[in-house]
Amino acid sequence: MRGRQGLAWEIHQRTNRLSPSARRRRAGYLFCLPGLAFLALFLAYPLFYNVWTSVHDVRLSSLLGGAERFSGIDNYRAVVDDPGFWHSVRLSLVFTLGSLIFQFTLGFALALLFARPFPLNGLLRSLLLVAWLLPPVVSGTLFRWLLDADSGAYNALLTAVGLETLTHDWLTDPSTSLAGVILANIWVGVPFNMLLLLVGLHTVDPELHEAAALDGANAWQRFLRITLPLMRPVSVTVLLLGLIYTFKVFDLVFVMTGGGPVDATRVLSLYVYEVFFKFFRFGEGAAAGILLLVVPLLTGLFYVRRLRREEVPGGST
Repeated sequence: MRGRQGLAWEIHQRTNRLSPSARRRRAGYLFCLPGLAFLALFLAYPLFYNVWTSVHDVRLSSLLGGAERFSGIDNYRAVVDDPGFWHSVRLSLVFTLGSLIFQFTLGFALALLFARPFPLNGLLRSLLLVAWLLPPVVSGTLFRWLLDADSGAYNALLTAVGLETLTHDWLTDPSTSLAGVILANIWVGVPFNMLLLLVGLHTVDPELHEAAALDGANAWQRFLRITLPLMRPVSVTVLLLGLIYTFKVFDLVFVMTGGGPVDATRVLSLYVYEVFFKFFRFGEGAAAGILLLVVPLLTGLFYVRRLRREEVPGGST
C-alpha cells in the first residue's frame, strides 16, 4: 500500500513541476486524441490498406482463400497499359476543365451581381444555393429527367418554341452524353463558386473603386485593374477546391449515365468502380484508386503550401 501511495505521490509531484505551458500542451494533445483516432480509423487505415492491396494480387478467389500474392508494381503496370484507363483519364480532364471554366465564370458573374444591393437579393441568392445543397444523386436524377429523349423538359421546350429539329437523345448519344453530364455538374457547382467569390468581393475596399471612378476609369477598367487583381487569392482557392472536387466526381455521373453509352462518360472514378465491383480485380482497382488520388493530392499540397505562404508576413500571393 505504501509503495502505491509513494508512486502516486511521485507522479503528482512531477505533474506539479510541469510548467503551465507544458500542462496546456499536454491537455491539447489529450483533446486531439478523439480526432486523431477518428482519422486513423476512417482515413489512415483505409488508405494504407488500399496501398497494401495495390501491391498484391487480390481477386475474389484469393479473398475467399485468404492467400494474396505479393505482385509489386504489376497492378500499376496493368492499369497503365490498359487503354481504357487512359480513355477515362482524358474524359476526366475534359469533364473537369469544362466544368471549372463555366462554374467559375458564371459564379463570378453572379457574385458581381449579388454584390450590389437590389430588391429580393437575399431571396434569389438563397434559391440559387439549393442546387449546391441538394445531394448529387438528386441532382443527377433531376437532369436525367430533364434531358430524357421522350419525356424530358429540354426537348419539350425546344418543341414548344418551334425548334423540334434540335431535339436529341442527349444522354444516350455518345457525342452529347458527356456534355449533358458537364451541364449538370456546372449547375451543381455554380452556387459554390458564387458564394466564395461573393465573400471575396466584400473584402474589396469600395473606396478604391470610388477613387478610380473619380480619375475617369469606367466600370470595365475598374474591374480589370482593381477587382481582378484583388480577387486573385480567392479565385485561386476557388479553382483549386473545384478541381479537387470535380476530378473525383462519381455519384452524379453514375446516376445520369452509369459511364455509358459505350464508355462515353466513364470518367476515372467510374473506371475504378468497374475494375473493383464489376470485374473483381481488387489489386488493379486499388492501384487505379491510388492513381486517381494523384491529381487531387498534388492540388491539395499546392493549396496548403499557398495558404502557408500567404500567412507569412511579406509572403508572395
